[in-house]
Amino acid sequence: MKIKSEKDFWSGLMFLVVGAAFAWGALNYNFGSSARPGPAYFPFGLGVLTAVLGAFVLLKSLIVETEGGDPIGPWPLKQGAWVLGGVVLFGMLIPKIGMVVALPVLIAVGSLASGEFRWKEVLVNSIALTVFSWFVFIKGLGLTIPVWPAMFTG
Repeated sequence: MKIKSEKDFWSGLMFLVVGAAFAWGALNYNFGSSARPGPAYFPFGLGVLTAVLGAFVLLKSLIVETEGGDPIGPWPLKQGAWVLGGVVLFGMLIPKIGMVVALPVLIAVGSLASGEFRWKEVLVNSIALTVFSWFVFIKGLGLTIPVWPAMFTG
């Protein structure tokens, strides 16, 4: 069978594998019930949906003809390294300096992956996303994420 769209083929395969891996990994946890879902309930459902979506995209790439085969082109390794570096840095910094500082660092480092980096936009995004994250994770969900640097909280 001939691949008719490289982009759809590889993205569909990625979604299929990642979704199946999450669903399989969730099998090690308790499902609970619909009224009281356990820790496996959401990751399993999301993994299955992701895998099914991937299967549809993969199947489409083998059936629907696209102009020129829709090649994927070169992989943006430099941009991927900036984004991955930002996430790793965020994970290392959040316990020590809190969400109010670590999240803007993540946004600034991740923004370096773009060819259109502008400090003003990074600052506006940092403020908006930090306030939104505080409302969702601290106020809404009541998570115990460090908000401020440890030196300010004692």
